[in-house]
This record gives sequence, C-alpha cells and structure tokens, in this order.
Amino acid sequence: MAIPFFPVNIKFTVRRSQPELVAPAKPTPREVKQLSDIDDSDAQRFQLPLVHFYPHKPSMTGKDPAQVIKRALAQTLVFYYPFAGRLREGLGRKLMVDCNAEGVIFIEADADVSLHQFGEPLQPPFPFFEELLYSVPGSEGIINCPLLLIQVTRLKCGGFIFAARINHTMSDGFGIVQFLKALAEIAQSACEPSIPPVWCRELLNARDPPRISFTHNEYDEVPDDETRSHVMVHHSFFFGPNELMAIHKMFPHHHHGPQNSTFEVLTAFIWRCRTIALQLEPDREVRLMCSNNVRGKSNSPLVPPGYYGNAFVFPAVVTTAGKLSRNSLGYALELVKKSKAMATVEYIRSVADLMVIRGRPNLVSTRSWVVSDVRRAGFRDIDFGWGKARYAGPAMAGSGDFLGTSFFIPQENAEGEEGIVVPICLPLKSMMLFIKQLENMLISKL
Repeated sequence: MAIPFFPVNIKFTVRRSQPELVAPAKPTPREVKQLSDIDDSDAQRFQLPLVHFYPHKPSMTGKDPAQVIKRALAQTLVFYYPFAGRLREGLGRKLMVDCNAEGVIFIEADADVSLHQFGEPLQPPFPFFEELLYSVPGSEGIINCPLLLIQVTRLKCGGFIFAARINHTMSDGFGIVQFLKALAEIAQSACEPSIPPVWCRELLNARDPPRISFTHNEYDEVPDDETRSHVMVHHSFFFGPNELMAIHKMFPHHHHGPQNSTFEVLTAFIWRCRTIALQLEPDREVRLMCSNNVRGKSNSPLVPPGYYGNAFVFPAVVTTAGKLSRNSLGYALELVKKSKAMATVEYIRSVADLMVIRGRPNLVSTRSWVVSDVRRAGFRDIDFGWGKARYAGPAMAGSGDFLGTSFFIPQENAEGEEGIVVPICLPLKSMMLFIKQLENMLISKL
C-alpha cells in the first residue's frame, strides 16, 4: 500500500446502500467466449480503478444520477453482455468468459462533502478513495468474480462521483471508454450504442505454430533484489503549458526531421529524474516500457472499430542507472523514441506467441517504469447528462500490485489551462529527491 505524500485535509462520511448485482435488461446469449492472447497475460490480471468527478448541473436538478446510471447499465449490458459474465481458466491458463448474465456490482451512496473540497486541480491520490469505490469482500478476484464494479456517490453540492473498477483482462483504456460512452449514451436516452461492440478476440491470438520473432526485454526474467521495507508514497504532478514548454527546450532540436512530441520529452524527462531520485548503483539495469496501442497502427488494422479488448504492448528499452543519470536528456529521449518505434504489427504478433510459449508471464517489475498515455482515450468525454467531468481517468498510479506504472492524464488547472497530470509512486526518500530534482531543472528554465 502507498500513502499520499501531501494528504488533502478533508473529512467526510459516505453512506452506502447494499451492493447489488445488475444483470442485462433482456435475455443475452449463454456462451463461453475466449479472451485473446494479448488480453490474457499476467500484466493484465488486475482490477483497474477509475474515477470521474461531475459538478452540479442546475438543469438536472431532481434527477438522481445513481438511478439514471443503474437503469442505463442494465440496458448497456445487453450489448456488452460478456461484462455480466465471469472469467474461467482453462488449459495453459487460458482465460474465457462464461457469459452467464450473473451481472455486475452496483453501489449507490451519499457523501456529506462538496466537490470543491477535494481541491484544485483534482488529481490522484484522492482522499478516502476506498469509501468512493467500496471493494465488496470476495469480489476482488480475477477468476469467478464480477468483472465490473460501479459506485455512484451523490455529493451535497448536487454533483456526484462515478467510480468504477474493471477487470483489465477484459478491456484496455480505449475499450473501457467505449463501454462507458455507450453507458453514457444510453443514460441520455439512446436506444443503442453509437459504436456497436465487436468481440473478435481471436484476431490477437498467437499464431500456429507460435514463434517469438523479437527480443522482448519487458518479459526478461530478472531477479527481484529490491528491498520492500520502505514506505511508498503517491503524489501527482501537473505539467501545464509553461512547464511543458520549458521541458521541450531542454532537448536537442532537429531542424529537418520530425519534432519531438510532448509524450516523448515528458517521458524522457520524468524517467531520468525518477532514476536519479532512486539512487541506484550505477551498473543496475533500468527499464522503460511505453504502453503502445495497436489501434490504427497500419493500413490494414489488426482490430476493427468497436473492438473493446486489450490491444496494446509494452516494448521495453533497457539501460543502466549510471548511463541514464550521467548522459544528457537526449540519451533518454532516443530510448523513448526507440520504445515507441518497436510496436509494429509483427511485434504484437510476437508478444501473443510469447504468451503461449512462456505461460503468460508478467512484465519485469524490478527497476521498471511503465507509462500509459491516456490523453486520447476519451475519459473526459463521458457525459451521463451532467456535462463533462472535472477529472476523469485512472484513480491512482500503479497497476495491481505493481506500483511503477504512471498515467498521462489530460487535465485543466484552476486557470483553465490544459495540461497533463502524472501520478507517481516512489519510496518516501526518493519522492523527496524527485521533487527537488524536478524543481531544480524546471526553475532554471521557467
């Protein structure tokens, strides 16, 4: 468990109703559907928490968001009926969905707190989050458990918090947003989703026979020699237009080739600062993995529109702590660009094959930093009728037990400037060094 680095000074009580199971509103096909070999890796076997904060909207006074969303959920599950099923595990740890319409967990709640008390800008970690997304005992497992848990908490200001926990083997960020947009459309009285859901998980299965055609450093077997004794802390960093411009200026400028993207420079900058802050032995290997989505990767896309399964890979680049810390930021940038360039169609096929050959291993967690850019996933566009959320997306850093995952989340600051929120989890001492490192590098440029 990690604790907030700067706890928000706020106390409130949440009154919850009994959790209930919401099943599809009409009969749905009773069948067993296999997940793909990209869905089905140990790296996806965790529950992803999401949270959306919606302000009060005067024209919606008298409408209860919990009831509106619960009713829409039953109708949306008719189209996305696998979510109402349960995962089973077959030969070779292959996961499949038993589409038995048992339903998803829904909780409605009230909190004696107003949206503005959560502070500006809204960013992870959120106080008392376990009250806003109650983990129903016995529901946290990956196999034989509900695949989705939703809690809608009404606030005393008239706004509400929508929190969800989704089994990541079912969908990635883009797939989750597609489902939540369908839920929002139906909440706003659509009869069906504007994008029909597509299963077709066999498209990302291993080849026959499987053949690993790349070096996949993200699945290396690295001994775990990290000490676990230190206190881990969570903190989010907001990079607005001024900070991003300052960071861009730290990097070599190419007059001829393509310009550096914001993702590339921010990732290189944070990775290097983070590595310095960890104070590792110079010969220690460090890894960066950039989550890379395959949707629209080539002229012949691997997955059709409407596909809501996992469609991303984590190509790892490896260097040593000493090289990363001592070299210029340009060195880190080249490694980020290399990770991005690796995610070809052939690379994805090779990952699916590796899953089958090597028994679905997990990513290397030792001295690794994983970055998932969700700025274009569309979390903020999910509108249940109350307008756009003030904050929308992953509720914290980390993926399951692995705390070394950060997200790039789009967010506006109090001045209405568009920026990027990056939640980070580090040992307490490293977090203090990391903040110092950021300040030293940014203050000289701002």
